[in-house]
Amino acid sequence: MTAQQEQKMPIIFDYHFDQSRLTSRYEFCGYELNITRDFSKNLGIPAVIWEPGRVLCQFFEKEQINFTGKKVIELGAGTGMVGILAILLGGDVTLTDEPIVLSQIQYNVSNNIPAASLHRSEVAALSWGKDNDQFPSDYDYILGSDIVYKSNEFHLLINTLLHLSNPNTIIYFSTKMRREMGAITFHENLIPQHFNSEIVHRVSEKDINVYKITKKCSII
Repeated sequence: MTAQQEQKMPIIFDYHFDQSRLTSRYEFCGYELNITRDFSKNLGIPAVIWEPGRVLCQFFEKEQINFTGKKVIELGAGTGMVGILAILLGGDVTLTDEPIVLSQIQYNVSNNIPAASLHRSEVAALSWGKDNDQFPSDYDYILGSDIVYKSNEFHLLINTLLHLSNPNTIIYFSTKMRREMGAITFHENLIPQHFNSEIVHRVSEKDINVYKITKKCSII
């Protein structure tokens, strides 16, 4: 896929429902997604459709990822776009974020997932490092897009990943490599302490990496 194709493919157009919401239409893996951002609650960062999320969706399309029968959790879901695509690709998906963001995620899930598939979706609050015990450790996939930007929370994110994963779990992170926000330190220094990690896709002109991460086996 060329850079020009990547720029043209995802977004079809934006259209307003009202002054407090903006809906953007995307197409990935043959599915049309209508993703709404809710500006009425001053959500800030979670109300933005960040480029790494689109890149991760494009990666799923390029690699023909199939989540059928797989247990998936998305961290820092924001608008829910990545998790919604994972549901459409067959996964049983839990989309998580801070409590204030959940209504935006639920709105998008309800507007994009057919009624017959809604049972494979769950929207839940997860504050990293605090709510871990409310979630199991048997996920097949953990997804995150552009959630590596608060260095003071990196230890909480690592702690959550350690709880949610097992050696068979595949973690996909799509990260804008902002040096000033610690993204390089996180992926090159912190993650390797507990996980195996490799770059499986890169968009050089946007400095976005997609990482495939797996938990290191404990040596007894």
